[in-house]
Amino acid sequence: MFALMHATRTQSLHLWQDPDTGLRAVAAIHSEQLGPAMGGCRYLPYADDEAAITDALHLAQAMSYKAALAGLPVGGGKAVILRNAQVEDRAAMFEAFGRFIESLRGRLVIAVDSGTSLADMDCIARSTAHVSSTSVTGDPSPFAAQGVFAGLRATAHARLGSSNLEGLRVAVQGLGNVGYALAEQLHAAGAELLVSDLDADRVRRAVEQLNAWPVAHDALLSTPCDLFVPCGVGPVLNAQSVMQLRCAAVAGSANNPLTTLQVADQLQGRGILYAPDTIINAGSLIYAALTHHGETAGTIGAHLSRIPARLTEVFAHAQAENRSPARVALMLAERMLYGETGT
Repeated sequence: MFALMHATRTQSLHLWQDPDTGLRAVAAIHSEQLGPAMGGCRYLPYADDEAAITDALHLAQAMSYKAALAGLPVGGGKAVILRNAQVEDRAAMFEAFGRFIESLRGRLVIAVDSGTSLADMDCIARSTAHVSSTSVTGDPSPFAAQGVFAGLRATAHARLGSSNLEGLRVAVQGLGNVGYALAEQLHAAGAELLVSDLDADRVRRAVEQLNAWPVAHDALLSTPCDLFVPCGVGPVLNAQSVMQLRCAAVAGSANNPLTTLQVADQLQGRGILYAPDTIINAGSLIYAALTHHGETAGTIGAHLSRIPARLTEVFAHAQAENRSPARVALMLAERMLYGETGT
């Protein structure tokens, strides 16, 4: 555990259990260099406790980089609640989780994430004020999709010579709140959609409403397209799966879609442009953080509008230095956090 904390440069790791509600939770605070840590709360099944802790640590690190690159006054953190087979009182469990967050005394602000909802955030808010994405502050998913859509235009321009998405074949993997909202924007822009999701109803809805083409989940990676857009949970590209790709660029709302930086190098070697997730999917964090700080819609919109420019800057650096945009983004983030030049 300490080795992984050292490898990810995580500041602190916190575990909490509440036998009365069945709550078992992990909270990782990666950095408070730029302000109190902020991150989503995941509620997912994990193979074991170690897998949950590892996920929290890696995601917290990514949140620090994302906040730094977006110019936000927050640090990076993440929380994970291990999903049980049965929960008698979900509301009581999330209230107990709120007491956990309150015990951290403002060092970590929680927001909605995979497996959680605005209703869950409302339950957390009964025990602590250190929570965003409630029914009062609103769902950040549309803002995440908005940022990714703008980033896709910048990615298409950098790789294909035009920001016009009309007629492009776009493969969207994962049709959750962000993925489906993004698919709607792509459809409105005239893109040809290829979609996959483990939930057949979501795929059926996309076919009926967005004229999307359904593709088997395990076949989407190797399906020819212009843009491959991962919007699911967990890393989908490793040393083996990346070789199946038949696309010009990879860009999506998924957090940590690459298993290692070496996979980013593989993409670079194959001529596939990678839009770093720490930049392109920052819309949710931007909305949650700035709303929590009481900022105006204009300020939030201004931060969202910087996503394409930041991507373009990273793409230009990557091309000039002949290395992956992922490595350039890492270098910039670590320079902001630690004053280092990165790798």
